[in-house]
Amino acid sequence: MFITKGLQMGRRRAEPGPAVSSRAPRRRPAAGDEPVGRHFKSRPKAPLWLRITALTMSAVLVLGLMTAAVLFIKLQSNVTTAPLNAGIGNKSSDQASVEDTGSLQILILGTDTRDGENSQYGTSEDSGGVGNSDVMLLMDISADNSRVSVTSFPRDLMVPIPDCSAENGDVVPGAAFGQLNAALQAGPGCTVSAINDITGLRIDHFMLADFTAVKELSNALGGVEVCVDHAMYDVDGSWLKLPEGKSLVQGEQALAFLRTRHAFGDASDLERIKAQQFFLASMVRKVKSEETLTNLPKLYTLADVVTKNLTIDEGLGNIPAMTKIATRLAKINLANVAFVTVPTTTFTGDANRVQLLEPDAGQFFAALRNDTPLTDAPASPEAPAPGEDATTESTTPAPESTPPPVPAPAYDKGLQAVSVTNASAVVGRSIELLQALAANGYSNSWQAGDVPVQGVSEISHGPGMADVAADIAALFGIPASAVREDPAVAGVNLLVGSDWGSGTKYGEITVPEDIVASTADEAGQCLVVNPAYYD
Repeated sequence: MFITKGLQMGRRRAEPGPAVSSRAPRRRPAAGDEPVGRHFKSRPKAPLWLRITALTMSAVLVLGLMTAAVLFIKLQSNVTTAPLNAGIGNKSSDQASVEDTGSLQILILGTDTRDGENSQYGTSEDSGGVGNSDVMLLMDISADNSRVSVTSFPRDLMVPIPDCSAENGDVVPGAAFGQLNAALQAGPGCTVSAINDITGLRIDHFMLADFTAVKELSNALGGVEVCVDHAMYDVDGSWLKLPEGKSLVQGEQALAFLRTRHAFGDASDLERIKAQQFFLASMVRKVKSEETLTNLPKLYTLADVVTKNLTIDEGLGNIPAMTKIATRLAKINLANVAFVTVPTTTFTGDANRVQLLEPDAGQFFAALRNDTPLTDAPASPEAPAPGEDATTESTTPAPESTPPPVPAPAYDKGLQAVSVTNASAVVGRSIELLQALAANGYSNSWQAGDVPVQGVSEISHGPGMADVAADIAALFGIPASAVREDPAVAGVNLLVGSDWGSGTKYGEITVPEDIVASTADEAGQCLVVNPAYYD
């Protein structure tokens, strides 16, 4: 009742006649009138200079983005690519992937083809098609970007050449022993496969340059400084003519310097390699001193030359991938840019050819696979030193953990047939490993003899012997990726390669003494001229 009454009273109060408002009626402002009241204050206009500046900056930004896009497309359209790995059924195509250490390998090839613009240096009868490799350089960038090694492979190095698939789909047969520079005739991917086989690496990229590329690159850099200890003239070769002392070479003269075959030292191919390393070291010093890799206009000029004149693999055939490599190289200490020549000796089948010197070559390749430092200079201040963590620092020792007990094998060790094959080139290498096997209960072990050198150690086992093989791998610290089943093997076979030259623990890397020929910081030196080419 009270609620009803209240509602009626509410209605009565709301029902009197139309109320007369005490406010003045609203009106819309006339055209041109400014809004009034505290919520309708007019906004001050931006000064003219500020509006002009904003428009100009916007135009520059749009123009910059458009220019960058055009340059990017231009560089991308320059690129010529080829397959990275052309090997068919070879070791590197069949083997398990090498453990990724974070390092990066790029194979740099120089071809002697006389096709196209290179015809002025001879005819296709001298070298047609893709040509042969005049230069073979393997650049390895360490995982922490603090070190670079550049390894030279001699032209006349005799190695196994795999069967390869050419670009037209034809299969080019390999050889048990062939000259490494000839692998290029089946395409750069065939040279990659051959070097993968002998090193145990998985090369990430390649770059193939011809004579024109060398000239254009040296021109883009404004020349490269070289030095000889006597005035010289290569009258029957590349026609290189230099005065005694320092010279700045570019274009044709730079090409002549790299092509000369007999003008330095004892006129051997190894002396020619030394001259190439000398040229590269000088070029690296110039690029570093002028900060080319961090200067965008200079880097674009260099990239334009590279993309116009090089053939590269598909994985490198994009500008971001190239930029990433430039970034990795930009801050490396020159003392940590090492030049190496693969250890070789005279080929047993031909005194005019060379073959890998073992165990040195195997030990060096193992160092590359494991990202082992070849130099001991400190890292560049901008890069963390090897083994350092640049982001965290802890002084608290990690708590000691008790390893779980190793279960006894479900077999009698003394009954297992285990053989050791020596493929390390180290005389008597098997003896130390047989002693270690016997000391650990594998008393039925024997020496299977010496075989031709193999770069990578491995364990093979017959059917039903996987557990024994795994235990032996664990005993010596051999990775599981190096263990495989082979129906032709009776029991277990440990093949010790040149990557394991001493000791009973696999992975203890021995870097051959004096493996580094020079480093990029060694300026002020001059090449020794062959007296037969004195001018």
